[in-house]
Amino acid sequence: MGKKLVMAQKRGETRALCLGVAMVLCAVIAYYILGTTMLPLYQKSVWTQKSMCHLIETNIREQQELEGKKVPQYPCLWVNVSAVGRWAVLYHTEDTRDQNQQCSYIPGSLENYQAARADVENVRATFHKKPIFYCFSTSRENETSVLYQRLYGPQTLLFSLFWPTFLLTGGLLIIVMVKINQSLSILAAQK
Repeated sequence: MGKKLVMAQKRGETRALCLGVAMVLCAVIAYYILGTTMLPLYQKSVWTQKSMCHLIETNIREQQELEGKKVPQYPCLWVNVSAVGRWAVLYHTEDTRDQNQQCSYIPGSLENYQAARADVENVRATFHKKPIFYCFSTSRENETSVLYQRLYGPQTLLFSLFWPTFLLTGGLLIIVMVKINQSLSILAAQK
């Protein structure tokens, strides 16, 4: 009976060690992927200053075409604001600015023109209800654009690093607990 218990204990320890090592390896792979994808985008982002924006005007532009994608023409929203003491164009995110510089907001669903138009009207109404809001600007003097929302901010980076850190910590805890269990069982066997 004692030999079966020791064999089962060794198998369980081996499986637990394999689980811990697998968790640590998955965490290392996740850190590598995040380090090559998210971290450069975070470091490249120049939109670091949080500012107050005052709405100047909003226009709905009809029949815009999205660069690089084959989608039907769609309506989009153009928003002018006053931020950091100067006139600026408001963009929803960094990607909006890269996709079409003529649009401040591009609707999510571009296939249905009526749904896209309703979405743009809803966002426009939201801006008119709250004409003073926070936005993100850059310290560059000649920059005439600001962002409503940062895609690659510190919260996004921390949220992305949470699960790999959780995996790494859990894997290391499992390995440490198995090693402590092995050393305690060796000490008990010597007595």
